[in-house]
Amino acid sequence: MNVFFFEFENIILEISTENDKLRGINFVNSIYDKKGFINKFELKVLKELKEYFEGKRKKFSINYELQGTEFQKKVWKVLENIPYGENLTYGEVAEKIGNSKASRAVGMACNKNKIPIIVPCHRVVGKNGKLVGFAGGLAVKETLLTLEKGEKENERIRQV
Repeated sequence: MNVFFFEFENIILEISTENDKLRGINFVNSIYDKKGFINKFELKVLKELKEYFEGKRKKFSINYELQGTEFQKKVWKVLENIPYGENLTYGEVAEKIGNSKASRAVGMACNKNKIPIIVPCHRVVGKNGKLVGFAGGLAVKETLLTLEKGEKENERIRQV
């Protein structure tokens, strides 16, 4: 497994890959000293993330693998199909998987998503569009949603 970092404004992503598949994206507070070779696949990951944060990429073409329960996989499939710049509520995701009473379980499945942004759990909001629950924190969720709505010029992008 290889680990490297990507930074945009106040968001630092710790990215892990293995065998040319994305395995995880974690929101971290700082970059620790991790030196290593970045291969062609990992350069593609960095390029696509940079394009996303610049507002130039709306879909990712990165190979990834998520492991989870059948329920979680159903939820993640719905998340993958939420268009850039749009949102669904937890209840709407629950309805799309055929279990309208499972909105809390949908929230837990979003929490177990190991590759946020690529599988866009940030696009799932509470009732009436309220921002609730996100592994990177609500400020990061708001930043991502704002970026996708094109409401803000994004200036500082740094690859590490």
